[in-house]
Amino acid sequence: MINYDPLSLAEIVLRTSAVYVALLIGIRVAGKRELGQMSPFDLVVVLIIANAVQNAMVGADTSLTGGLLAAFVLLLVNWIVGRLRLHIPWLNRDLTGHATLLVNDGHYIEQNMRREGIDEDDIAMAMREHGVDKVSQVQIAILEVDGTISIVPKQTGVSHHTRRRVRGRKPKD
Repeated sequence: MINYDPLSLAEIVLRTSAVYVALLIGIRVAGKRELGQMSPFDLVVVLIIANAVQNAMVGADTSLTGGLLAAFVLLLVNWIVGRLRLHIPWLNRDLTGHATLLVNDGHYIEQNMRREGIDEDDIAMAMREHGVDKVSQVQIAILEVDGTISIVPKQTGVSHHTRRRVRGRKPKD
């Protein structure tokens, strides 16, 4: 059995918490687009960051206990932050952000697109996913906080309905 110094375990807890907060801030600063549209390059960066911060979290401790403690602390801190976001409005707003209008009544909002790092090709791809061919057919396009782009087409007299079943209810025939 391995004896652990409580101070070294406390150090792992503090280091892991600090890494979590630093990465949370870094991801938030990177912007919404990075969250929703991960490229192979982004995946490589995530993997390298994971490797780079491992030593920052556990220091010289490469034991199973040190690794499990770091993993547990990450899960715990993430749970705590999730709970705090529910009860502290400014924290929720600052961590989550807000949606950004990219197209309004068929016209691009260039300033918002530049600020969010979105170009017309990104919006065109989202429009195609929603069955829209031209920006003039878009009422609004919104960059959501999760990095996805929502498209609301202009009304053309044709309505498209999505039938969704609410859990526990039978669909009406």
